[in-house]
Amino acid sequence: MKKTLALLLTALMLLSLAACAQTAPAPAEPAAEATATQEAAATEAPAKQDITLTFMASQDWVQDAELALAEKFTAETGIKVDYQIVPSDQYPNLLQTKLNAGECTDIFCSQAGRFDIVTTLNVAKNAVDLSAESWVSTMEATAAAEVSADGKVYGQPMQDTSAVWAIAYNKKIFSTLGLTVPKTWAEFTAVCDAIKASGVTPVYEPVSDGWHQVLWFAELGAAYDKAEPGLVDALNNNTKKLADSAIMKTAIDQIKEMADKGYWGDNYMADVYADQPAKLASGEYAMTLANQGLPQQVADLNAGLTADDIGFFVMPIADNQMLNVNPVGPTRFVYSGSKNIDAAKQYLAFLAQPENLQYMIDNVAKFQNLPFSGVTPKYAGTVKEFYDMYSEKGTVLQTSVKYVNPQWMEIGKEIVSVIQGSEDALTMLGNMDKNRADQATAAQDSAW
Repeated sequence: MKKTLALLLTALMLLSLAACAQTAPAPAEPAAEATATQEAAATEAPAKQDITLTFMASQDWVQDAELALAEKFTAETGIKVDYQIVPSDQYPNLLQTKLNAGECTDIFCSQAGRFDIVTTLNVAKNAVDLSAESWVSTMEATAAAEVSADGKVYGQPMQDTSAVWAIAYNKKIFSTLGLTVPKTWAEFTAVCDAIKASGVTPVYEPVSDGWHQVLWFAELGAAYDKAEPGLVDALNNNTKKLADSAIMKTAIDQIKEMADKGYWGDNYMADVYADQPAKLASGEYAMTLANQGLPQQVADLNAGLTADDIGFFVMPIADNQMLNVNPVGPTRFVYSGSKNIDAAKQYLAFLAQPENLQYMIDNVAKFQNLPFSGVTPKYAGTVKEFYDMYSEKGTVLQTSVKYVNPQWMEIGKEIVSVIQGSEDALTMLGNMDKNRADQATAAQDSAW
């Protein structure tokens, strides 16, 4: 019996060595010590886990490259990741419903922001403290500040938060028509009039998604504060209302003017954000409001265009010439009520590995950079040119002012109402003030 067992063990060892030889060629002269270390590591390798993580996110917040990484993670660990993608117009309410009911997914996504993660998400209750995770030290300070509360890090950014929402334009169309980059609202309308007269629709605006039209208003936060010094502080201290701001009323009126003059075309109420690259690539539209990943997306769809054929300029609404910076983006949080917290942390650590971050940058056309060290950005020349055009920078409204970001989809509806003529700019701002007050009261904000 002992002899038989010994022969069996010898055979198994030979088979094991043969298998190793097929998968990983050994050095010509392996050191005995190294071999022993390798054998010990193989013996101590953790067993794959039979766990399925649930992961809820809004539409467009999860890219194909991330899904590919999830498959790699599963192959390495056995942990599956079930992504639950929700239409963008439904996601905010669904997330709040799940958090309030104590039935959220293991990992959930939300727009970050130092105010919102406290007042809207209540991260101290609903999210896991991630401060001790190794990847936290590699996160850019500006991004880290927007996912932190009371000195604790609760979130992991998942999008290109260095990108600026600005007007992307087809340089070839501008050149053909002899147009230059506008710096004022009057110059912008003149450009739009010339483009429209040529038979091209000036601007692609996908209103049907419910959120994109808000960018024309909210991204100008710094310009509002420059025009009315102290406005942001006054709004946060509740010593001034949105409806008191003349510059904000001007901005809303000009957004309506774009629609009224046909600059958005005839189908903007049905147009969708997913079609944005194709619409600009087709030449049907000359401009659209986008971030700096769009040029490569357009170039991938039209062999006659390169990424450098798409330029950028800031929205000249209210004569703005400041670069609108937003260190906040869609962010991953681990739900505090999850039964799989350790596995969720493991997945976030995997996604934050430099090689995986780089994989997303390299394989997601609209990603130019991610807010972590150890990665190489892929800015096109025209993007660098754009960033160098503006000496003044400032933070967008939804990040700098309390209780704006949580009502984003509601603001989208308000803008539609203004465009359609059922309410005016002052009514819209007044409704925003009421919503802010309701949220402040719920948050027990002492300024209200």
